[in-house]
Amino acid sequence: MNPEMAEPLAERLRPRTLDDYIGQNHLVGEGAVLRKMIDAGHISSFILWGPPGVGKTTLAQIIAHRLNTPFYTLSAVTSGVKDVRDVIEKAQKGKFFNEASPILFIDEIHRFSKSQQDSLLGAVEKGIVTLIGATTENPSFEVIRPLLSRCQLYVLKPLEKADLLKLLNRAITEDVFLKERKIELKETDAILRYSGGDARKLLNILELVIESTNSDEEIIITDQLVAERLQQNPLAYDKNGEMHYDIISAFIKSIRGSDPDAALYWLARMIEGGEAPEFIARRLIISAAEDIGLANPNALLLANAAFDAVMKIGWPEGRIPLAEATVYLATSPKSNSAYLGIDAALDLVRRTGNQPVPLPIRNAPTQLMKDLGYHDGYLYPHDYPGHFISQQYMPDTLVKERLWHAQHSPLEQKLYDRMVNYWGERFKDEK
Repeated sequence: MNPEMAEPLAERLRPRTLDDYIGQNHLVGEGAVLRKMIDAGHISSFILWGPPGVGKTTLAQIIAHRLNTPFYTLSAVTSGVKDVRDVIEKAQKGKFFNEASPILFIDEIHRFSKSQQDSLLGAVEKGIVTLIGATTENPSFEVIRPLLSRCQLYVLKPLEKADLLKLLNRAITEDVFLKERKIELKETDAILRYSGGDARKLLNILELVIESTNSDEEIIITDQLVAERLQQNPLAYDKNGEMHYDIISAFIKSIRGSDPDAALYWLARMIEGGEAPEFIARRLIISAAEDIGLANPNALLLANAAFDAVMKIGWPEGRIPLAEATVYLATSPKSNSAYLGIDAALDLVRRTGNQPVPLPIRNAPTQLMKDLGYHDGYLYPHDYPGHFISQQYMPDTLVKERLWHAQHSPLEQKLYDRMVNYWGERFKDEK
């Protein structure tokens, strides 16, 4: 077999120059920051952060070729500290006076351990190598601060529809093998949707569809054909990656923002992406307590019931109680007064330390404790009208502190009114 034919389509179409590079105009378009540095023939160390298949590795290779400088590659998956030191030593020996520093490209740099990242610091700081790191994860979480401070950070975006269509047309008209086939792009919605803005995935899907058709047949790409050939929905969803946190964030914020449609959409994205049902259910419980709270205490009960139901019945029926809880939470009145109250209390404790418990509300299980005044003067609320009697419960130095502030949703207003009735001026500062 011709060696070229063994290469995947994505590799055969990998751009060799910036003029062939598709997308990321905010970085490499005319007048963009990275383009200016490349044209000037000098770059500083930087990290490329973006989803898979948007051109991080390709961009690093184009830069090395354009600057005509040695290019070393390490994969964080397979390389250790020794490999890093070996490459740095080679770069140091191979560098000539006044020549541009060799480029060290580290793919998936977020997978490097702290010690591996530490081993890079000296070489980057002294200019022995110019580091280009690529990551699909948020560098602020995964890259140590000293290394991050020595690098510029450039964010790459998922490829837009126009970029993907340009890439598809380039594939069928310029690839050495595909241009010999009769290929018509009649419909592109499915292939674009399945690619999720990932150029590599897009070309892999195209190649799969074409390879499953006889070489002498005309290929008419339709949405139905793509769906049939894939036999699955390869959604861009990584349960352990950045997308995971972005989608659960969108889900919770949609509930908090009282948008049941958006909340259901993000729920569906998680379900289709293979998210663990218990993870979704736990987040619903947290949302019920944090965002709905006292405005509708039943929300917490329903979220907890949804969790139990999902754990009992699993998929696919588990989607129904999750959807029920999602809609209920999204359409419920909102209050975070309990959430803010406990955070305020924790802050007060951290600022004031271990304040003594007032004697009347201390426990007095022994005679000695009673003799010392423990429990002395305590008024039992159930012995008084309305099951309330005003007395001090806070430490002496904190009697004027207020931690819970009602937010006056219909149900919470009743709680607030009761507190004003009990405590008078202490609660009347609420607006």
